[in-house]
Amino acid sequence: MESQHVDQLAALAHPQRLALFRLLVRRYPDELSAGEIAAVLGVRQNTLSTYLNSLRQAGLILQKRDGRSLLYRAEMGQAGALVSYLVTDCCRGRPELCPTLPDLGSGGTAMSSRPYNVLFICTGNSARSIFGEALLSDLGGGRFNAYSAGTRPSSDLNLFALSVLKANGHDISPLRAKNIDEFRSDAAPKMDFVFTVCDQAANEDCPAWPGQPITAHWGLPDPGKATGTEAERRLAFRQAYGALRRRVEAFVSLNIEALDRLALQRAVDDLAAKKDLA
Repeated sequence: MESQHVDQLAALAHPQRLALFRLLVRRYPDELSAGEIAAVLGVRQNTLSTYLNSLRQAGLILQKRDGRSLLYRAEMGQAGALVSYLVTDCCRGRPELCPTLPDLGSGGTAMSSRPYNVLFICTGNSARSIFGEALLSDLGGGRFNAYSAGTRPSSDLNLFALSVLKANGHDISPLRAKNIDEFRSDAAPKMDFVFTVCDQAANEDCPAWPGQPITAHWGLPDPGKATGTEAERRLAFRQAYGALRRRVEAFVSLNIEALDRLALQRAVDDLAAKKDLA
């Protein structure tokens, strides 16, 4: 087993292979094509093939064939086992040597019972992340403080998105487009959960969040890219709203207080993987 971990560490000991693995972790449970990975990382296909093969041989990523395409996804079980090995071996079972790491051996501590701070991130913060903020604010039963932000926010919220929210009884007066930097300052609330709801935001290699919140990628198609008649474009926004509503409803039904950190991380990842919630 130790030799496998040594091979995994060797596979990650290269800046671009590490960047590739981090991208797949951020996009988990999505399966990405080699073409999309190459475009995000800015590497040539033949070079990327070498990196993918190295990580796959180390057991850190999975490969799946879909027709003529090959799709890749992070192997989160192996990633967790590697981190656990490092904590056990390098820290010698003494958490004071690695104070920033959760206690992976016991599964981490359970979440507190205070209201949880949840941030939804998209690129423009004009539709999908705004949906997430409005939905969790109304469906959370007072257990959550919901926020949203964009990596490159629009100046105005999407009018179709606002129309969908109003039609579903949400108060849109508090909503505004916000830059992600607002939530990185010392005065910002400490986040317990951070969800990316668009692929472009998840593709960006953002710095780690203070306090190590639980993160997940709940990617949804961009309704703003819908074409056709006005009715067809409005339908795209209603579909995005409905898909995110199902995810939020499933999220608020989780018994967060009873779950330890690792179990909760698996739970929010599972919500992203369930096709009936997409």
